[in-house]
This record gives sequence, structure tokens and C-alpha cells, in this order.
Amino acid sequence: MIDLQHLSDITARALADIKYPGECGGLYTPVDYTLSSGGKRLRPALCLAACQAVCGDPLKALDQAIAIEMFHNFTLIHDDVMDRSDTRRGRPTVYAKWGDVQAILSGDALLTMATARVMMCDNDKLRPVLDCFNDTAQEVYIGQQLDMEFESDDNVTVDEYLRMIFLKTSALLCGSISLGAIVAGADRETVNAFYRYAKALGLAFQLRDDWLDTFGDPAVFGKRIGGDIVNRKKTWLFINALNEAPADMAAALSDNPGREELVKAVTDIYRRLNLSERCDLLIQDYYNEAVDAISEAHISDADRQWFVDLAKKLSHRNS
Repeated sequence: MIDLQHLSDITARALADIKYPGECGGLYTPVDYTLSSGGKRLRPALCLAACQAVCGDPLKALDQAIAIEMFHNFTLIHDDVMDRSDTRRGRPTVYAKWGDVQAILSGDALLTMATARVMMCDNDKLRPVLDCFNDTAQEVYIGQQLDMEFESDDNVTVDEYLRMIFLKTSALLCGSISLGAIVAGADRETVNAFYRYAKALGLAFQLRDDWLDTFGDPAVFGKRIGGDIVNRKKTWLFINALNEAPADMAAALSDNPGREELVKAVTDIYRRLNLSERCDLLIQDYYNEAVDAISEAHISDADRQWFVDLAKKLSHRNS
């Protein structure tokens, strides 16, 4: 039976066993610092879970799972430089600890390590593995570019936002789960089913994150509510409010109110437009899409149910 914690533990042990070159520790110290910082390890776990569901042995895709985690952390190192973020996972970011130049260079090294690791597969799988990995990387880069552009664009549409969160969030989940299936020898229909499952799962996950930032319980969510509103972040909620109540949103945003007043004013607009309930319904739609997609994968009923349960847990979470 697939066990998410067990797969996460496998990933953590493999990351801890990485042997770095003895020379130029200044390059690899930030890499080790980043990879040892913990996190949910969801992406590598999905890679291993897909592999286990197809062939019974999750370790067959361990190198690809580690490569995905390396790539994910490479993007985080560079994102923190772009966003000027000082902390991540409760610790100083690489940029905050070592500076911009070192963060960029160590991030580059981590990307190269990921590329070398993902290639460790049977020769007949090498081309599809590299195609999947490179396509995923390009999608993530486009998603980050769009996310930055949206910060200064007040005319972002809901469809544009959904495409952006697919590229920035779902794409890496799609790549992770597809790699595990490809390495395990899955047929094309099963790989496609896993891909569509992860796409819907990622969209539901990000929309739930948007919802929680406004309507979640701070004691459960683990951070202060309303950060997206304060930062004028173009979420599904914010974009719909701008489109449907432009005058009210302009008034709420233009008077330079205090934090609590701003969050309350915008949240009241969300409530009046029933955006909380509508967002919940959209999340449920994506959850249903994920369930429908995984039903077409050629895997056991028990493994299929595991993926269904995971989608429910992630799309209905409170933290």
C-alpha cells in the first residue's frame, strides 16, 4: 500500500546522503542548507507514488524524485532573490544568508545537479524523461514570469490567472507524477491520466490556498489572514471582485487604510459577491476532475483510492 509519510521519509534520507564535491564548499553549502530545510516533499512523494502504483517499486524512480525536489528548491532559491524574501520554512533564505550572487550561483549548481540526477534511468526511458523534465521546467519559468507581470497589471482575467497557477503550481506536480509513471513503464493512457490528475489537483490546491488566506482560521492556517489582500495579489477572489465590483474595490483600495480596515473592507466585498462559496464550488469541480482523471489510470483499485483520498485531503485542507 502507498504510504505518503514513508515516501517522504525515503526522499529525506536520499537527500541527506547526497555527496557534494570536496572542493568549493562555498558553492554547495547553500545547496545543502536548502535541501535539508524540510518541507512536505509532496512532489517527490507523488513521483514515487506513481512509480509504485504502476510497477510496485517506488525506488525505481528515486533518482527522478530527488531531481524534482532539487529542481523545486532551485526555483525557491531564485524566487526568494526576485521577491526579496528573507525567510522560508522558518529559516533565513539563501539570499538573506549569503547574498544575491551566491544565491544565484548555488541555485544554478542545484539545477545542474537536478538535470544530472533525472537522467539516471534506463536508456529506453531517457528521452521521454528528459522531455518531461525540460517541458516542466519551461512551464514553471513561464508561470513565474506571468506571476511577476501580474503584480503591475490591473486587467488580469480569471482565465489568465488560472493559466498562471497551472504553470507555477500544477506543472511541477504534473511533471513529478508523470516522471514516476514513465520510469515505471506506464502506458501512454496511464501517464496522461496521472498528468490530468495532477493538473486538477494543483489548481484545487492553489485555489484553496487563496481561499484560506482570506477565509481561513489563523490558528489553524498558521499565519495571519489577509496577506494577499494587503499585497493586492491577483488571486481568483481579488480578480473577480475587481471585475464585478470595480467601484467598491477602488474605494476600498484608494484611501490607504490600515491593514485591518483594508482586509475587512475587501473581505466584505467578497462576501457580498458570494465569492467564498463560488471559490469552494470551483475547488470541488477541480477535485472531481482529479478523481475522474485517476479513474482512467491502469492501476489497482487500492492505489487509485489512495490518489483520490490525497486529492480530497489537499483540496479540502484547513492549513
